[in-house]
Amino acid sequence: MIHSFLLIGQSNMAGRGLLNAVPPIANESIKMLRNGRWQIMAEPIHNDRPTAGIGLAASFAACWQSDNLQNEIGLIPCADGGTSLDEWQAGGVLFDHALMQAKLAQRSSKLSGILWHQGENDCSPALAAAYCEKFSVLVKELRKQLAEPEIPLIVGAVGDFLPNGVYGQYFTAYKVVNEALLRYAETDENCHFVSAQGCTANEDQLHFNAKSLRTLGIRYYHAFKHKRDITEPLSNEDELLKSIYDRPL
Repeated sequence: MIHSFLLIGQSNMAGRGLLNAVPPIANESIKMLRNGRWQIMAEPIHNDRPTAGIGLAASFAACWQSDNLQNEIGLIPCADGGTSLDEWQAGGVLFDHALMQAKLAQRSSKLSGILWHQGENDCSPALAAAYCEKFSVLVKELRKQLAEPEIPLIVGAVGDFLPNGVYGQYFTAYKVVNEALLRYAETDENCHFVSAQGCTANEDQLHFNAKSLRTLGIRYYHAFKHKRDITEPLSNEDELLKSIYDRPL
């Protein structure tokens, strides 16, 4: 059986890690939905931009599959770089596309979770203040239309490095976005929050680098597996990274 996971959000979910910066993850039991069919995963999983690269979903999938050797995992790539929370609301193009792809996947898999990473576009004071309320509306409607009212949802923090780049003035309220994501997770028993503590960026100081995205994927999986928030780095992250690279085809 294929257990599928919907990938939604903006560029740090789509992945902007450099492809040659980390070893590849090669596993025939990890699939991705492409042209309506399950294909063996190859990065970049998303093709939202020419700059798409390493994302967090591959390491999430590798960890999941190591604990579920009798099953396959399928990734449903629907993230889109540079998109705001308002653009993800029900009735919009992004919501409708993700819903369509998830329903297509449900025909040949068990939809087992949703992975969300978004917030950089909402780091102004006004937008950040409304984030939790808007996000709650989005999640409720997505679960309703998928007919999965209790499907697990994992959300991740935006990077602490955001104010340090050329565009740092646009991210003054990034901590408010992270607080909103954590606050939402605390109110939803089927949602868990993942910290980005210790994660670093590409030279643009906007996108997580490849190693950090691999690390975030591992944290996302542990939040999913243990049904708890991950508020600090895991003690064995380097060991877990090595294990997913050593796994044979």
